[in-house]
Amino acid sequence: MSRIGKKAVSVPSGVTVNVSGSTVSVKGPKGELKEVLNDQVLVKMEQGGVKVDPINQTKLARSSWGMSRTLVRNMMVGVTQGYSKSLEINGVGYRAAVQGKVLQLNLGYSHDVNYAIPIGIEIKTPKPTEIVISGINKQQVGQVAAEIRDWRGPEPYKGKGIKYAGETIFRKEGKKK
Repeated sequence: MSRIGKKAVSVPSGVTVNVSGSTVSVKGPKGELKEVLNDQVLVKMEQGGVKVDPINQTKLARSSWGMSRTLVRNMMVGVTQGYSKSLEINGVGYRAAVQGKVLQLNLGYSHDVNYAIPIGIEIKTPKPTEIVISGINKQQVGQVAAEIRDWRGPEPYKGKGIKYAGETIFRKEGKKK
């Protein structure tokens, strides 16, 4: 039995939820999200919340149950509060700047890396060595952060590269004579 799936997702004030079949659409102050859930779960509106139940007791239905409930909850949080991830840039001469709809990264390559900012994502650079990614879709925010980090991941010897804020990089000792 899924402990997470048993709980109903409460609908915050100012949010409207529409359930039709396995499609859930949530509209709130920050925007609108729509998600098609697995057909192994049954989604229904109850008083003050959205309830997710497995259709039958097969392994696939029970394994999809908690994840489907979490997807609905993430949509509720996204349209009310939003999600954000912070990246830190370490290295001499490494920096980032937003110019219009493009994130320009200077990462020690012979050329600048230009990353086109997707629709629904907002990127800010409060400092040249800090990138803040925000949006209403948790999956999209995480994907954009991973794509930016992938341009120059942190290396274990000097710690140069792009890392998540608060991420601990396991440092290695260099060569010994």
